[in-house]
Amino acid sequence: MPRLARLDAPGVLHHVIIRGIERRNIFEDNKDRDNLWKRLGELLPATKTSCYAWAMLSNHAHFLLRTGTTGLSIFMKRLLTGYVVSFNRRHLRHGPLFQNRFKSIVCQEEVYLRELVRYIHLNPLRAGIVSDLNRLKTYKYGGHAVLMGKRVCKWMDTKYVLSYFGKTVSKARGQYNSYVKEGVELGRRPELVGGGLIRSLGGWEAIKKMRIDGRERVKGDQRILGDSGFVCDVLKEADEKFERYYEMKRLGYDLNTIEDRVCEIYKMEKDDFFSRSRQKVKSDARALFCFWAHRELGYGQRELARRLGMTQPGVGYAVIKGEAISKLNSYRIKTELVI
Repeated sequence: MPRLARLDAPGVLHHVIIRGIERRNIFEDNKDRDNLWKRLGELLPATKTSCYAWAMLSNHAHFLLRTGTTGLSIFMKRLLTGYVVSFNRRHLRHGPLFQNRFKSIVCQEEVYLRELVRYIHLNPLRAGIVSDLNRLKTYKYGGHAVLMGKRVCKWMDTKYVLSYFGKTVSKARGQYNSYVKEGVELGRRPELVGGGLIRSLGGWEAIKKMRIDGRERVKGDQRILGDSGFVCDVLKEADEKFERYYEMKRLGYDLNTIEDRVCEIYKMEKDDFFSRSRQKVKSDARALFCFWAHRELGYGQRELARRLGMTQPGVGYAVIKGEAISKLNSYRIKTELVI
């Protein structure tokens, strides 16, 4: 079965899980954990990504992230690629370290944020890495100790998480600690690592019909954790996004069309557009092109980087800049040149 498309957008809450290939360790010792910890400290603020919960074990790790200006796929690629290179070099190994691509689950915040923070932070206890809750409070490689004020982690957003448990830090920590204690008896909570869509029922259209008929117990898919309304909203938004890609291409929009439109707006020749000049007008033109090509037509940033002779991170920054340019000037792609 082909894998499903990643559900991703700025500001979305994701439960992210990374696992070692063939269940092998992704951390051989604390130096490896420190390596990933440091990379998170650099990348999270740089991409305006928020981290609300995290736990590093031996062969897997969990994170609760809210995406910022950079999409989750780009964020995780930058995080994991650098880590794998350094891990392989340090341990004299070659080849992939992680099992397939990382798993990400879009989560309904108001219903599940508290649950997921607790679930993620109890992982070291469930895995036997720590023996009890007192040891969990000082476990260096998980966010529980940070929320309890026993350790410092500048890149974790403790203030936001604690606001869900109380108005003052001391009261919030007490309520959070009690909440975590209650969670120990609940076990592994498999329902928190995905939704419940049964594809053999005929896919999402069949399930929506079941909802219309009043049968609402099937209300999710494996990429989404939330109630029926939330699942419908997420999938509708995703469908509309993909439908727009196909509609734009059906109407004749492609990279050449976008280039023509940008050159028309900035009154420049294509040779000027492809030059690597840092002149503002040329930089703005490339940024607008990257935004339209990536966000409107769905072209990958790697492909755009090759076409423009830029780095992939450079294209990512250009997409953000191009979005601002498009909104500020009310630029639209549509032009008489398009079919």
